[in-house]
Amino acid sequence: MNRKTNDYLLLTLKGMGMGAADVVPGVSGGTIAFITGIYEELIESIKSINLKALKILFSGKIALFWKTINANFLLSVLLGIGISVFSLAKGLEYLLHHYPILVWSFFFGLIVASAIYVARTIKKWSAGTIISGIIGIVVAYFITVISPAEANTTWAFIFISGAIAICAMILPGISGSFILVLLGMYKFILSAVGDLNIPVILVFLVGAAVGIIIFSNLLSWLLKNFHNLTIAMLSGFMVGSLNKVWPWKQVTETFVDRHGEVRPLAETNILPGTYEQISGHQSWLLGAILLALVGFAIIFVVEGLTKNKK
Repeated sequence: MNRKTNDYLLLTLKGMGMGAADVVPGVSGGTIAFITGIYEELIESIKSINLKALKILFSGKIALFWKTINANFLLSVLLGIGISVFSLAKGLEYLLHHYPILVWSFFFGLIVASAIYVARTIKKWSAGTIISGIIGIVVAYFITVISPAEANTTWAFIFISGAIAICAMILPGISGSFILVLLGMYKFILSAVGDLNIPVILVFLVGAAVGIIIFSNLLSWLLKNFHNLTIAMLSGFMVGSLNKVWPWKQVTETFVDRHGEVRPLAETNILPGTYEQISGHQSWLLGAILLALVGFAIIFVVEGLTKNKK
């Protein structure tokens, strides 16, 4: 595919959207890739990094290797992801700590619209696609109610965390950040990024690279051979993940972080009125509704812009 400079700048912006989503537990970068129209090309490009491509590289045919793995596309997207992760990690951590209801409301609307958008791409509905979607909902919901584990900061576990989280990051609806929460590694990795802890970041990235190459091959095969069933399950993942991003929650378990601050470890969903009674704080109901509508609208605005671009 022949692309101009403006096309690569747009890909970088899409990557920034993916990176911003991946930083937030409960929101998937794969969702952003899907609604911006780069999802399947992303999977195929990652899949192309295999033994055949490495043989081309080691034989000295660098230009052919570059073209084989669609490197211009991958680098543009990865650059955008990197910019967001390193620039937004601190800011999102602050917003989630001080304005959690408003942040989660925005992403709730975003995910609802994303699930509708992804479901609309199914070419033919059948009993099989409906069952596949239900399975996706159940699996994602089950993941959101699993109790988080304690952090294990050994090098091996950091590597494994990267490999598992990256698989979730390219699945619409299943958040890689939330998988890190379940593994007990989210705050550790977020702090490592914020503090530029290079050894931890490198080990995590190596694990992510290994995991994404293996998983992309499986996902590519599923999309080619069972496209409608796979898309139905991916949209189900999004619906099931809404349990995690419901804005009003009651903390049922806490922990003390490395700065000595008390942070939530386990939470349960409650209604806005109940939230005000329990916490004594305002529920931000009007602002939450408005931001949810903004998040919902953004998906279809992006869809319209993508269609016009095509």
